[in-house]
Amino acid sequence: MFDGPEPIYVQIADHLRAQVLSGELREEEQVMSTTQFATTFRINPATAAKAFNGLVDEGVLYKRRGVGMFVAPGAHETLLAANRAAYVAEVLDPALDRAEVLGIPLSTVLDHVRRRASAARPAAAQTSAPAQDPRPDEVTS
Repeated sequence: MFDGPEPIYVQIADHLRAQVLSGELREEEQVMSTTQFATTFRINPATAAKAFNGLVDEGVLYKRRGVGMFVAPGAHETLLAANRAAYVAEVLDPALDRAEVLGIPLSTVLDHVRRRASAARPAAAQTSAPAQDPRPDEVTS
């Protein structure tokens, strides 16, 4: 499972973040102990502990002394906000920069986005009130 190029502790942390984002792990839900995690995935317990401690430092998990690790309140929203900001910085900004270099007007990019959004929206949603365009500074919120 953890066979990517990144260090295993980074892959573990990313895996747990993805579980929180997807709702597979919910806020206040107990997560596997580092020992259980290490045994299940056949990794060094210290590696699992490093990933879990990093998530504690980020505020994604918290420890209950003598009980275990749990998903922190607000972890889903925190991760969602961080991922949205990263998406804008890593995907949208470079795409807009490239469009500018290629001489593609912003209006053309926005028209394309609107067409894609309309095509993706279910037919029932298209008959409801029209969607309002978000302001560029609202994309990351």
